[in-house]
Amino acid sequence: MNEIFGVPLPALLGQLMLGLVNGSFYAILSLGLAVIFGMLNIINFAHGAMYMMGAFLAWMGLNYWGIDYWWALVLVPLAIGVIGMITERALLQWLYKLDHLYGLLLTFGLALIIEGLFRDQYGVSGLPYDIPEALTGALDLGFMYLPKYRAWVILASLVVCFSTWFVIEKTRLGAYLRAATENPALTQAFGINVPLMVMLTYGFGVALAGFAGVLAAPAFQVNPLMGSHLIIVVFAVVVIGGMGSILGSIVTGLSLGVIEGLAKVFYPEASATVVFVIMAVVLMVRPAGLFGREQ
Repeated sequence: MNEIFGVPLPALLGQLMLGLVNGSFYAILSLGLAVIFGMLNIINFAHGAMYMMGAFLAWMGLNYWGIDYWWALVLVPLAIGVIGMITERALLQWLYKLDHLYGLLLTFGLALIIEGLFRDQYGVSGLPYDIPEALTGALDLGFMYLPKYRAWVILASLVVCFSTWFVIEKTRLGAYLRAATENPALTQAFGINVPLMVMLTYGFGVALAGFAGVLAAPAFQVNPLMGSHLIIVVFAVVVIGGMGSILGSIVTGLSLGVIEGLAKVFYPEASATVVFVIMAVVLMVRPAGLFGREQ
């Protein structure tokens, strides 16, 4: 059987693989947003800018300082995390008791500033980032050729996403983080440094965006607009999965990437809007999202 509903099987499998790759980026980015919103109650619109900055730092590291891809996977998220922690201490810590709108406006402004700085320096044309030698080429699976780098993106995102879920939901550190955000006064009374926990949580959330940016650098052209093009879809993923739901962000991100990939095969005209149509339907049926908790 070489066709499914008139679509050649290799083309369908290739599009499914591309959908999984896109879903992997959706999952990592929406996970970072969910961590920040679920723990800190901040709608972090600067997340796309941090993703873009991660890709640029990887590119700059390779071209200016000789830092290869594998080191960038470690160093860039750490650098983005430090930038995030400084941002949290300098700006965001004053907004936690205010309406969500203030955090949204502040992070939206930060995103515009960061994007503008990179546009002034590098323009809007894409900058190439070579795939590391170990991940070039493709694997012959018999029924299709699987590009090694796409397989690596999917594997790396799954490991990072489910490790994050495990740490937050199943470990003592995760319990401390949840306690520090749900009842900071009581948690402080037990001798836990709540401001430090909050700062580390925001830093970790944006570090996930930086990690996704490094993964994206060889897969896409590195340019200042890459974050703004993606962040709206990622917010839709978070809303569908449930604001603040860790598992919801992972499952929904991967699933919507696959659905988007299938739409490009069977109904290309709807591929750009299918995520938002699903979001509208979910909000009508379950306003808290598929995995969210009703207030």
